[in-house]
Amino acid sequence: MACVATAMVSCKSSGAAKAEATGADAPALEVPAFSTDSAMSYLKAQTDLGPRVPGTKAHKECGDYLVERLTTWGADTVIEQNVTVKAWNGDELPLRNILARFNSDAPGDPILLLAHWDSRPWADAETDATKAKQPIDGANDGASGVAVLMEIARMAGEHGSIMPVDILLVDGEDYGSPGNSGGDETTWCLGTQAWLETSPYNNSRRPRYAILLDMVGGKGARFHREVVSNAYARDIVDMVWSTAASIGLGDRFVNTQGGAVVDDHLFINRYGIPAIDIIENYNESTGSFNPTWHTHDDTYENIDPSTISDTGRLISYLTIKRK
Repeated sequence: MACVATAMVSCKSSGAAKAEATGADAPALEVPAFSTDSAMSYLKAQTDLGPRVPGTKAHKECGDYLVERLTTWGADTVIEQNVTVKAWNGDELPLRNILARFNSDAPGDPILLLAHWDSRPWADAETDATKAKQPIDGANDGASGVAVLMEIARMAGEHGSIMPVDILLVDGEDYGSPGNSGGDETTWCLGTQAWLETSPYNNSRRPRYAILLDMVGGKGARFHREVVSNAYARDIVDMVWSTAASIGLGDRFVNTQGGAVVDDHLFINRYGIPAIDIIENYNESTGSFNPTWHTHDDTYENIDPSTISDTGRLISYLTIKRK
């Protein structure tokens, strides 16, 4: 993903989604506990393989691992989309998008939870030019969101969910053109763009809304309302942030506007599904992303389990069946 200096101006109302965004009004029953230890183990399993750059051995092994786990945990179906796309620099990328569906037979439209599982092939935020050409571990930028959603998938398989839940792990998000400004926004989120071209939602019920998790494991991270999310899906942002406050996470989910981000949610919104991005976008020291962003400090050792825990607790509250 990349920062952008201003909000997108071609926006549409998310009013139609408002009546469907009922997570904050769910019965005050006990939600099965989100296991931070489990989520951290899924995060480590990804980073132990090395950088998950499309076309590498680590990338294939990680994709196999994710599919195997989702299938074992009882997804109703696991759909894979394998597609080759051309990156901005001419590289041919074999991408693999993975969609796991839970509680598909329940009434109503599903909600879509997603994260990108690839990692950045360059450390272009490094000051050392030789290091800048090397791929990063992507512990926070990629693996953290996937780790949270993998634990949500395990919980959905074991306990059920309060609505149909689709979990989408998208590929090729982080192959965009270097530069903090983001350059051409279409060079990013290649997997999501490819997935939307042949989405299963073209011929079946669409999600009522989508929540993207990206960089949700930074030390001391606080999640401000992201600009593009506010522009396209303010009702969903309102619901999610008010839910966070209601369960004691108001300090983590700060109810003020932060920065704007080119990320997978942008293209999902343009497709017609209201989508928001939970992402650290207004770090106190950088004014944007976590200091480890696109550097070789984005490692497992620099992940904050409490950030993972709070994010997982919120998503489980919104989705997992109460006892």
